[in-house]
Amino acid sequence: MDNSFCLESLNVSCETIEMMNNYVDLLSKWNSAINLVSKSSFLDVWHRHILNSAQLLSYVVPEKTHWVDLGSGAGFPGIVISILAKDKFPLLKMTLIESDQRKCVFLNEVSRELKLDIIILSDRIENCSNLKADIISARALAPMSKLLEFFQMHSGKNCKALFLKGERVYSELNQINKIDLFQITVEPSLVGGIGYIVTVNRKEN
Repeated sequence: MDNSFCLESLNVSCETIEMMNNYVDLLSKWNSAINLVSKSSFLDVWHRHILNSAQLLSYVVPEKTHWVDLGSGAGFPGIVISILAKDKFPLLKMTLIESDQRKCVFLNEVSRELKLDIIILSDRIENCSNLKADIISARALAPMSKLLEFFQMHSGKNCKALFLKGERVYSELNQINKIDLFQITVEPSLVGGIGYIVTVNRKEN
């Protein structure tokens, strides 16, 4: 898919589109060296990675000012959201957690080149102290049971989690013992395919 449809769908400024193109160029440059994404998925990078990540921006409201992206990898969805938020939600601060040192080097290079206001923590998620996030995201990181542990570990008051999941999501949810502690909604991905967006909030006492 060419990016003409993608750019129209994102509905952002020309400056933001240029930043996104520069990000894709950096991803292409680095991918052969440290295998950030599979070669097959990179052929459809705008749909499989950019738009899939960008759809989460629709869940942001102005009072949510600290977004924490778990297991950021190549920057999906964290870098994509940070680029889009620069124009639409300038007060939103982004923290990326990634344990792979090589991927952190890439994330820092993207941050420097695109002048993004983000913090990159090169550590395991469970080793980081509570980040008191307003929004927590993750994509293709871990089963829902583990993601809910991470959510409890790093959420602030009224935090919302946004997890991009695949076709096993319902099976994973059925295996969670204390699921009644959470308000969980599963919605089809806005970009089609067999993906889902799982939103999580703590239940009020």
